[in-house]
Amino acid sequence: MRLTSLLPLVSALLLSACASNQPVLYAGPAGGDPNAGAAAVAECGRLAEQAGASDYGGQVGQTATDTARNAAAGAAAGAVGGAIAGNVAQGAGIGAAGAAAATLVQRIFAPPAPNPAYRAYVERCLRDKGYETVGWK
Repeated sequence: MRLTSLLPLVSALLLSACASNQPVLYAGPAGGDPNAGAAAVAECGRLAEQAGASDYGGQVGQTATDTARNAAAGAAAGAVGGAIAGNVAQGAGIGAAGAAAATLVQRIFAPPAPNPAYRAYVERCLRDKGYETVGWK
């Protein structure tokens, strides 16, 4: 299997690794519209972005860095296994692909926490609107 045939899969995994965390609201203003909470979250998120507090603050780049670092480590380990088995290049390729896939899958199931400044801004904004956050999911 060629590494270029893995490009669509890797792209999809990277995009899904960027899934956003959202605040969980406990209560809203008395007598308010139940759907107003989602609108308030969206508005507060937009305001936080405008204020310069980005949602993940470079953590998507960190996923790419971690994936590349782990792929290099996997390639080194695979090269050793390949040398023992008689094909260094194939072992290195298998090791790199396995380590990169493992890193991406781990990040998909454990999305990064929001940037602390973004989270604080959104929580303060929601509190000012009469909402209480109990956590993020």
